[in-house]
Amino acid sequence: MDSLRLALIQVKDWLYWLPNPVTAVLILALAVVIALAVHRLLRKVVRRTLAPRYPNIFSIVTRLRGVTRLSVLILALLVAVPVAPFDSDTAGIIARVLLIAIIALIGWAAIVALNIGADVYLRRFRLDVDDNLLARKHNTQVRILLRTVEGVVVLITAGAALMTFDAVRQYGVSLFASAGVAGIVAGLAARPVLSNLIAGVQIAMTQPIRLEDAVIVENEWGNVEEIGSTYVVVRLWDWRRMVLPLTYFIEKPFQNWTRETSALIGTAFIYVDYRAPVARIRDKLDEIVKQSSNWDGRVINLQVTDAKEATIELRCLASAPSAGAAFNLRCEIREKLVDFLQREHPEALPLRRMEVSAQDDAALRLGNDGKEREAVGGRN
Repeated sequence: MDSLRLALIQVKDWLYWLPNPVTAVLILALAVVIALAVHRLLRKVVRRTLAPRYPNIFSIVTRLRGVTRLSVLILALLVAVPVAPFDSDTAGIIARVLLIAIIALIGWAAIVALNIGADVYLRRFRLDVDDNLLARKHNTQVRILLRTVEGVVVLITAGAALMTFDAVRQYGVSLFASAGVAGIVAGLAARPVLSNLIAGVQIAMTQPIRLEDAVIVENEWGNVEEIGSTYVVVRLWDWRRMVLPLTYFIEKPFQNWTRETSALIGTAFIYVDYRAPVARIRDKLDEIVKQSSNWDGRVINLQVTDAKEATIELRCLASAPSAGAAFNLRCEIREKLVDFLQREHPEALPLRRMEVSAQDDAALRLGNDGKEREAVGGRN
């Protein structure tokens, strides 16, 4: 910093023949150029030093690129402003702007540090595996709390920046005096926002839903894709997105298929004739499920769950490691069992039966004879 200050003073001496405002602008511009050049040089050194040997540390440093660039710029301007020949009013305005920039820099650095810390913590929990209950639990808690803390940091930063203005500090007492009435009005106006924020904290703590949970909401099946500070995005099975307020998952009932574990038991119903060989179908079900890549090796079962007038109902049960695998396994069971019955036991397919009495049979034959005579007469 001392060398930069000496260099700027020397430049100021060289530009004595220019008007003071022009000299001041040139000094600030030179300070900005030097700061950007230094930052770029530091990036190259860091890339050559850390990238080959410490890729994780290098990725963290890369995410701090914007913060470090702004830091270098502010430092350079803090050195340049006292050197530049500004008048007192202009120098005061620039100093105020730099103070606000420093406050914003601190808030930005805090948010970036929080995000980096969250990402580093969550690296050990993978969501791209079948049994990811623990990973979804930690991801949900960290992401929701991170957004809440980010909001608090933004509010504190904005408040600190506003407090640099004298007008805000002068009216602070009156603002606090009217805080009761203003708080009631603001609370009524912001009730939906506040209720969603509170619901977000409840969801983070109790976790009725987690990221990538398989849920049924509003009669639609999908996965929880994002949990924001006031809303939840559910990725439906056909790639549509359903956006719901956080309070929905606190106030209304919904189905969560992966609340405790991602494994599910899939159910497929088959309707067959009373002549169907149930034991042979049960053996075929075992064969189909055991050959399927969607089965998790735990549950296979076939039961006669209903007997209706014309058919019997067979319920096929098979477990799978995830909701998607359970759906695919159910479809596979239906398809292959129907194909098996068509090829080897066609008598097991549902039939419509009619009982014809002797009188009805005679009337039917008489009707057919009359139709035949009419047809012959027509041809003649």
